[in-house]
Amino acid sequence: MSGRLPARLEVASLIRRAQAAGDFATVVRSGDPESGALLLIITSRGRHFACLERVLSASGAYQWQAAGPGESAEMAEVPDFLAKRTRFDPDLWAIELDIADPERFIAETTGLG
Repeated sequence: MSGRLPARLEVASLIRRAQAAGDFATVVRSGDPESGALLLIITSRGRHFACLERVLSASGAYQWQAAGPGESAEMAEVPDFLAKRTRFDPDLWAIELDIADPERFIAETTGLG
């Protein structure tokens, strides 16, 4: 058994964290409730900011890293990226977070692992 929480609990925690800060969060795509990969689509006031994906590092710990369309991308690129990722990994969870301070959220999230 891994030391990782079920994906559905991690998703719920991310949503609560955003909402507690007065931000908006929604599940765009539900994946496997136990072991699905997590992809965060981070926006700020409806403008795409970044995508973060939780990956297993060489040390065996989970960490967040940038994935997919970056800050300069148009919102229209995100569904295409998500469709490609879903074809590759049908268990993927996609969570959209509309965050007032995305830089801070990303720094805190990538620091947590």
